[in-house]
Amino acid sequence: MAEPLKNSFTPAVVETIGDMMAWTWPEFDRDRYLALALAGFDELEFTARAKHVCEALAAVLPDDRGAALEIATRAIAYPFDDAPEGLASFLYMPFGYLASEYGLDHFEPSMTLQYELTQRFTAEFCIRAFLERHPDQTLGRLRVWATDPSHHVRRLVSEGTRPRLPWAARLPAFQKDPAPVLELLELLKDDPEEYVRRSVANNLNDIAKDHPQTVIEVARRWWADGDATRRRLIRHALRTLVKQGDEHALGILGFTAAAQVQIDAVRCEPTELRIGDAVRIEVELQNPGDGESALLVDLRVHFMKHAGDTRPKVFKGAVLELGPGERRAVRKTISLKQRTTRTHYPGLHRVEVLINGVTHPGAEFLLHGE
Repeated sequence: MAEPLKNSFTPAVVETIGDMMAWTWPEFDRDRYLALALAGFDELEFTARAKHVCEALAAVLPDDRGAALEIATRAIAYPFDDAPEGLASFLYMPFGYLASEYGLDHFEPSMTLQYELTQRFTAEFCIRAFLERHPDQTLGRLRVWATDPSHHVRRLVSEGTRPRLPWAARLPAFQKDPAPVLELLELLKDDPEEYVRRSVANNLNDIAKDHPQTVIEVARRWWADGDATRRRLIRHALRTLVKQGDEHALGILGFTAAAQVQIDAVRCEPTELRIGDAVRIEVELQNPGDGESALLVDLRVHFMKHAGDTRPKVFKGAVLELGPGERRAVRKTISLKQRTTRTHYPGLHRVEVLINGVTHPGAEFLLHGE
């Protein structure tokens, strides 16, 4: 089993944060901080540990929260021999909570802290509290940051405003009216960094779940005068609408329901297997027409659920250009191992083929218990 995430946030990390604070602020009461931060620490889960450390810092830092935030900003500039990466970078997490929990009435020092934080860890979660409490002021700052030299700061502009950012509270105001977010995305759509453009695409995909027509209009406009790089962004942004078979999204990408295609065979191999195995799905296609056919081929598997009903999940298949009379096969292997994001249950599983958004009958496989 994977190591619990909380095990990466150890008492040693708590001590390192104490070193950072003492380095920047000689008056820091390190012993009191450690006593507070480590009290009940072992019983806490990962996020709770970060919040607990934040509370310990807040108790030891000056009551003047503006001054406390300035000290924290200097502390995250601690000169590590090797900059924390991966799980080690989570030591910065309590500083984000300092901003969102204690800095809402101190806009400027909080923005400075988050500006520095996002270049070392992330501020996409803590900036959301400011978008809710100070929307106009925060959006104004993000417009400035959209042209910042740091690609980490520019990415924060997009990632922090995602209405449905995973593992974060939603931004209902932007779910209702995404116009302020779209204004920011316009500034970032041709960013030189793929890291930033990917976030723009994810933000648009979020917006599409509440305002599909709005995203269709944006995508159509961006596609019309976009180069290959921007069009790659749009393809990623439209992925949910494409999986839903939205004809307008598919049309922007050049896939029409009228495309000439014939399904010669659909096979699941093996047809009977056990949880933990993998099923191989193969679709044989043919273009019976006398012109080129642009095809987006996906697979929809209806997974059996605990109550005996099924729930569909769409898997990417392939993008094809079939010439007249040409035959091609699309193959996909799907793991049936148990995972945190999908639990498998025994029963008959139905597979459908989606071609340019049109559903075609496919095949079946029978899944037995482990």
